[in-house]
Amino acid sequence: MENIIIKKDKQVVEIVKNCEKLGTPSVNDIEKLILTIRGVQVLIDRDLAFLYQVEVKQMNRQVKRNIERFPEDFMFQLTKEEYNGLKCHFGTSNERGGDRRALPYAFTQQGIGMLSGLLRSRVAIDTNIKIMRAFVGMQRYIAASLEIFQRLDRVELQQLENKQWMQTTDNKIEEILEKIEENSPKLLPEQVFPTGCVWDAWTYVSDMVRLAKDRIILIDNFVDDRVLSMLTKRSDGVSAVIYTRYNEQFLTDLKKHNTQYPKIEFVQLPHRNHDRFLIIDGQVYLLGASLKDLGSGLCAITEMSITPETILDLL
Repeated sequence: MENIIIKKDKQVVEIVKNCEKLGTPSVNDIEKLILTIRGVQVLIDRDLAFLYQVEVKQMNRQVKRNIERFPEDFMFQLTKEEYNGLKCHFGTSNERGGDRRALPYAFTQQGIGMLSGLLRSRVAIDTNIKIMRAFVGMQRYIAASLEIFQRLDRVELQQLENKQWMQTTDNKIEEILEKIEENSPKLLPEQVFPTGCVWDAWTYVSDMVRLAKDRIILIDNFVDDRVLSMLTKRSDGVSAVIYTRYNEQFLTDLKKHNTQYPKIEFVQLPHRNHDRFLIIDGQVYLLGASLKDLGSGLCAITEMSITPETILDLL
């Protein structure tokens, strides 16, 4: 169901009419749609309408006719900032159901339970059961994660109280941290940033810089002091080299930077290059825009299968 891309109102109607052919979603499918906004777990109206196999306008009309049943802890409308944050998070400016002028509504678990009383089709009833199970599953997952961190706190206290347990508890901590690492989000091999998602792009590349263990090499025609600031996030002992065009202002900034922070080497590009590349240890990434401009316009970062030496030999 996630592979369905809805872009125009006409297509929405066509898909809704043929929803029975798609079958009802699984609990796992629904869990992927649950978001945490304002500290509570919610489903967005467009996703709820898709799950219930109704049009979002039709569903929201039903809600507005019975608005007294939906206090703020059951349903609330997203702010513009929250909505833009969602678009940046999912790497798209199009939402299911096409473009819309009104800001979407978010329904909490209580609100969805109330909504189920208004939508009484067989599909809505079956889907609502799965939605309730998905919310319970997510709550169990959060509770389990909280328990892990509480265990870490208890283990740390035991270490302070009894040093003879240090070796044993260190091994337990390592096992727990490895398990957390396995379940933690990883950097994707490719990422798309819509126009305006400057912060998301900045944090994404900053995480890449922090992961470097040996070297960072940037090949980019246009570099300024913002790039130097980003490279200060690298770990101790990680070398950094920038291949770029000759620029007096940049060289002045670089000289001042190198007097205070670990040295970044400058190599003048022998000729102008069109594409930009970022090398992290042994991995090459193709940048859809200069590093300093990522997120200002629609762009992507893509992991490549070639070796760093292949790119460096071509310079």
